[in-house]
Amino acid sequence: MASSWTPRQNKLFEQALALYDRETPDRWQNVAKVVGRSVEEVKRHYEILKEDVERIEHGQIPFPRYRTNTNNT
Repeated sequence: MASSWTPRQNKLFEQALALYDRETPDRWQNVAKVVGRSVEEVKRHYEILKEDVERIEHGQIPFPRYRTNTNNT
């Protein structure tokens, strides 16, 4: 069983996906290296992300309510 991803790993994952698009050779190896996870772990994390996005788009999961900063200082 894989351990939980830290917020930092998730951010690195997002940044690596933006940097290494689907046309990039060895995309998953590059993403795994940036995040510090195995290729299998990053591929699975990507599949979970895609499933979550699909659920949100189909209205199965509500959009998160983010705190807004009412002070513009």
